[in-house]
Amino acid sequence: MTESSNMQATVQEITTALKDKPGALLPILHAIQDKIGYVPAESVPAIAKALNLSRAEVHGVISFYHYFRESKPGNHTIYLCRAESCQAMGGKKLEQHVKDRLGIDFHETTADGEFSLEPVYCLGNCACSPAMQIGTEIYGRVSADSFDTTINETKELA
Repeated sequence: MTESSNMQATVQEITTALKDKPGALLPILHAIQDKIGYVPAESVPAIAKALNLSRAEVHGVISFYHYFRESKPGNHTIYLCRAESCQAMGGKKLEQHVKDRLGIDFHETTADGEFSLEPVYCLGNCACSPAMQIGTEIYGRVSADSFDTTINETKELA
């Protein structure tokens, strides 16, 4: 079975299991992303058909919520805090450094598939702003230098 047919089978299984639940679209999208890592564009027609929605309605929900990804994430997802505390402590400058260093913008993945970059609007680490999260690890007082060191260490562990 190919990766695409495995993915479609997973989408079908999830959609069938959850389609009769009230407000089923969001639970279906969450379950697909939890299982596959993102919501593939080719899954939209099957979801729309199962819920008697248009493809545009399904795509509209996916694109509205920043949580949902439409492309395969990298091996490591970097969540960069954009909340007020982090912005006040140099978050904008750090954001630019991160984007320049990785060569990507928010919601993108590096060409080597190693890192994805996502904005987040509070990691609950305001006392140590600016903050980021990679995997389950939260980092505080992140500077350009500490970011570079962390990224290099993360690559070495991979």
